[in-house]
Amino acid sequence: MTVKEGDVVNVDYTGRLKDGTVFDSSLKKIAKKHEVHDPRRNYEPLEFEVGAGKLIPGFEEGVKGMQVGEKKEVSIPPEEAYGKSGDHPLAGKTLIFELELKSIK
Repeated sequence: MTVKEGDVVNVDYTGRLKDGTVFDSSLKKIAKKHEVHDPRRNYEPLEFEVGAGKLIPGFEEGVKGMQVGEKKEVSIPPEEAYGKSGDHPLAGKTLIFELELKSIK
């Protein structure tokens, strides 16, 4: 079974910039190692409905076609992330995500 539009999935991820700087992770040990840990956060796989538009488009597209247990790296250009410019700190940046699909519901 592969991920398709409308599936609810659980994904572990680590996001970094082209220079290797980690800016977010669903994995506590990675977040701590790269000093992006937030003690108020629950570190667990991200759950979302593919195609619902709740995440950046490139992330949602990146999980399509994956199978449970599969790991994948996706590079997301600014126009599929936070835009080429704007107020978001990641605007104008290419984002690289290491993904691991944990489940499809």
